[in-house]
Amino acid sequence: MNTIIPESMQAVQIDEDRGKLNIREIPVPRPGAGEVLIRMEVSPINPSDLGFIEGGHGYEKTFPVVPGVEGSGTVVAAGSGLLPKLLIGRRVACAKSSTGNGAWAEYMLTRASQCVPLKKNISFEKGSMLIVNPLTALVFFDILKQGRHPALVNTAAASALGKMLVRLALKNNIPLINIVRRTDQAGTLFSLGAKYVLVSTEPDFDGKLSALAHQLKATLILDAISGEFTQRLINAAPDDSLVLLYSNLSREPARMSPHSLWNHNIRVKGFYLGNWAPRQSILKILSLSLQVQDLVNTDLQVTINKRFPLTSVNEGLDLYIKNMTAGKILLMIGHTGT
Repeated sequence: MNTIIPESMQAVQIDEDRGKLNIREIPVPRPGAGEVLIRMEVSPINPSDLGFIEGGHGYEKTFPVVPGVEGSGTVVAAGSGLLPKLLIGRRVACAKSSTGNGAWAEYMLTRASQCVPLKKNISFEKGSMLIVNPLTALVFFDILKQGRHPALVNTAAASALGKMLVRLALKNNIPLINIVRRTDQAGTLFSLGAKYVLVSTEPDFDGKLSALAHQLKATLILDAISGEFTQRLINAAPDDSLVLLYSNLSREPARMSPHSLWNHNIRVKGFYLGNWAPRQSILKILSLSLQVQDLVNTDLQVTINKRFPLTSVNEGLDLYIKNMTAGKILLMIGHTGT
């Protein structure tokens, strides 16, 4: 593939945790062994991006650093290794490597293993959102199946990921207890077909959650909130439950009583897709990625709120923070976005 790669590119950078987003001209990196260089087209703003910017996610950083956990584009250069060479010229969904810069730039360097080739019918827009939420949703149901959990609980259920879980639960006839903060969010989930939705700000929430979780034997509990809410989930959990901490929307450390874990044999584990994926076989990741692409227009569909050019990233981030459940904000980096 003969592509002219420039010496420099536009990129978003932060200089410190919680720092300002700056638009700068920086050098275009070159791929090393096992790496590919991707000409980026589209990248969404996710809750994990907020965590990265604020210093709350498990990435190593050397400042200044480019944010952006996932996106889509075309592989234009490859380092040594079979997989990188196979991806040359391919349209891909891609995730940033555990170290280094992210997707909010005209070019991103990442591991070839962090890329998923896109089918011809998948646009760059849809491809940009294939990894963080859709893949996580499928993995959660894989964990449910492997752990033989009869039902599950999900927090922050009005999110894009939460809506995917609602559709997948309905499709697979799995009881799902959805937890939201507001009654209007509950209405949204009921309109999708959700059967069980609880509002955490209502005074009888804890009693209702405990009764329903025990009735349905909901022993897989997905905690996106953390903070003091983790203990409330543990209090409501049936014996032998697994609580997965997969986000930290409260921005507070998870709080829990060891006695409540010992007395009811409850396990608490962290889940982060970026750490889970490298421990899986390439065949498993490929199988899940193909499933994601098959479901991207149905069970794993995403609502798009608004699109912004890369240079308007601050405006896009502000809009996303104000109403994270209104739909995805997309950063249009390339010329097509289709």
